This record gives sequence, C-alpha cells and structure tokens, in this order.
Amino acid sequence: MEKEEFVKTIDFRKGDGLVPVVVQDERTKDVLMLAYANEEALRLSFETGIAHYWSRSRSSLWKKGETSGHVQKIKKIDADCDRDTLLYLVEQIGVACHRGTWSCFDSVNESKGK
Repeated sequence: MEKEEFVKTIDFRKGDGLVPVVVQDERTKDVLMLAYANEEALRLSFETGIAHYWSRSRSSLWKKGETSGHVQKIKKIDADCDRDTLLYLVEQIGVACHRGTWSCFDSVNESKGK
C-alpha cells in the first residue's frame, strides 16, 4: 500500500483527530513509549523518516529528539485492525523517555521466585 493511501485509511475521527501510537524498538522489541499522532504528524513521519507526534499538553506537533537528539528513525509503520491505533517500529537513537531512561515504561516482575 502506498504511504498516502495508508494515511487515508487511518480513522482519526474517534480520538478527536488523534490516534495512539505504540512505539517499539526494532532491535530489542522493547515498547518504548505511547504517544499520539494526528494526520500531519503521521505524514511527516513518513516524509522525513523521523517520528513525529502531537503533544496533547502543548497542543502542537513535535519531532522526537528535536531538542534532545534522541531521535526515532522510522523503520515501519503498521495500523491495527480497526485502523485507529498505530505501531511505529523504530531505531531508537539515545533514550526514549524524557526522564533519561530507555523506555517510558517501568517493569514489575511479578513472576520472580515462581
């Protein structure tokens, strides 16, 4: 499917113009973060090869790593079956989280000792 055709299939209406984006590292398969994209952010991600998102707190577009240098190079973009959630497979340069950690997710290993 062509990139423009792909963009047109995404249902941005359900989330007031935004869709959630699950971001996964291509090498480790770690889930790095959850962000949101509008149609423009998705198009920019395709056009530039760098992940772009919509900041709900700032109400503006942002290019991941624009100030930190910790960019996410897009390797693949998938949509879920309902076409209202995206999965970005990325090459993470540096860390993904604003806290300085590899991932925005903290782990709790409940199976330890079992």
